Amino acid sequence: MNIKDEFKLPCGATLSNRLAKSAMSEQLGNLKNIPTDGLINLYRIWSTSGAGLVITGNIMVSKDSLGEPRNVVINGNESQADKFKEWVSHSIKAGQHIWPQLNHPGRQALKAISKKIVAPSVSKVSLVPGMFGEAKELTENEIKDIIQDFVTSAKSSKEFGFTGVQIHAAHGYLISQFLSPLTNRRSDQWGGSIDNRARFLIEIIKQTRSEVGPDFPIGVKINSADFQRGGFTEEDCIEVLKALDDSGVDLIELSGGTYEAPAMVSGNAKESTIKREAFFMEFAEKAKVVIKTPLMLTGGFRSIEGMNEAVESEKVDIVGIARPMVWDTHFPGKLLNGELTTIDCTPPELPIKQLKHMAELAWFVLQIRNIGLGKKVDHNSNSVKDFFKYVAMSQRDALIKKLL
Repeated sequence: MNIKDEFKLPCGATLSNRLAKSAMSEQLGNLKNIPTDGLINLYRIWSTSGAGLVITGNIMVSKDSLGEPRNVVINGNESQADKFKEWVSHSIKAGQHIWPQLNHPGRQALKAISKKIVAPSVSKVSLVPGMFGEAKELTENEIKDIIQDFVTSAKSSKEFGFTGVQIHAAHGYLISQFLSPLTNRRSDQWGGSIDNRARFLIEIIKQTRSEVGPDFPIGVKINSADFQRGGFTEEDCIEVLKALDDSGVDLIELSGGTYEAPAMVSGNAKESTIKREAFFMEFAEKAKVVIKTPLMLTGGFRSIEGMNEAVESEKVDIVGIARPMVWDTHFPGKLLNGELTTIDCTPPELPIKQLKHMAELAWFVLQIRNIGLGKKVDHNSNSVKDFFKYVAMSQRDALIKKLL
């Protein structure tokens, strides 16, 4: 077994190889949250990358709660079906899959552009002052409405031609907030025990499966842990994985961290992690013992040797690639045909260490925009200039979005 081999999902769909482009923030919707020509062109390029599965960046399930001004939203934009179908038609090559990543930001909704900032319990993201508002606690009916938003978005995704969907339950977004005892302090059926905290996610999966049918792939992205004291732990995750194993999921992508503890960017920095490339491999090994559902692992993979080792060990079924897909848009294909064996995609470093993670995000977002607009990736761009350009762009978009 190696990354060149095809892979059959439990629902019967087949991926042409074991490489998947994992989700990244594109910010290439328009300010009405509809796909732009730039987004369509970006995925036209990635459709020829060689990856057997391509997963889009965040598609929010509600126009009222946004993580970024230019998030794409399917639910409520069904009148723009032709634009979504155009996006999909340019994103698929023979034997390739494209799945939208469906998400709700919960308390990680930007205050300037979101009409509703909600969470399982009253809470607030402790980051840049003024960026995030205090989230109000969801009512029972609001919880059920958001579950339906996910289901409707998945149903429309299938109608538009997407070949599957991924539900985002990681990185501190709403589903992740339900899973964490730090942000879910409820005493009803949606809080307390890990079974109750997982109920929101399991209901989304079950109701989505009922709507899209048995042959349509459903994936889930979940944290191995939040890496925050008192938060979602590896032990919690094992219990949720067991529940997902019985819920009709086809592929589970493992990640970790939140906005406040971004382990998905840097991993846990253990020597064993660096050696094996994959940030969350040790947890994947534990997960494989208790579940049958295929696992996708994203974060840290840079060489064909590391990827093949992960697949050959049978601890990982699909290798997720994110940042290398920006550095070289055809990286998967070059690995598969032997043109490349490894990649170093370290962006220019901002001299202010406290802003390192945000600066890296800014660099990759700007380069993704360049690709979508038909420009070349600038591997040696000025990190300070890029950072302030990103901040200015975000503030401009938020202001215009607020006035719409």
